[in-house]
Amino acid sequence: MIGRLNHVAIAVPDLEAAMQSYSSMLGANVGAPQDEPDHGVTVVFIELPNTKIELLYPLGENSPIGKFLDKNKNGGIHHVCYEVDDIIASRDHLVSTGARILGTGEPKIGAHGKPVLFLHPADFNGTLIELEQA
Repeated sequence: MIGRLNHVAIAVPDLEAAMQSYSSMLGANVGAPQDEPDHGVTVVFIELPNTKIELLYPLGENSPIGKFLDKNKNGGIHHVCYEVDDIIASRDHLVSTGARILGTGEPKIGAHGKPVLFLHPADFNGTLIELEQA
């Protein structure tokens, strides 16, 4: 069901410093910050030959990333994102096998302009998983 790894998302307490580290220290191609108000985050994508890194920074006081950073002051891996061919069929299969979908269970539009869903980390060894329509 899952396809390629789309990205690994890292919550960061200082977006500019994180962008600078990836750019100057690692020589990565760092994109521009992009606000995603529906998700309460500002994102920056770092393009790699085989996947992407997504830097996450809180946008607004009720950001889930702000809550994550309250518990993880230095930041850290927040989630992994896998592509799926059909997000509705994938959701229905997951629900039928006992997996929990976060939120309403209906896909939202993610930072790439495609439908996304998040899966409860307790069902996947403590890892928050994002599914994105390929």
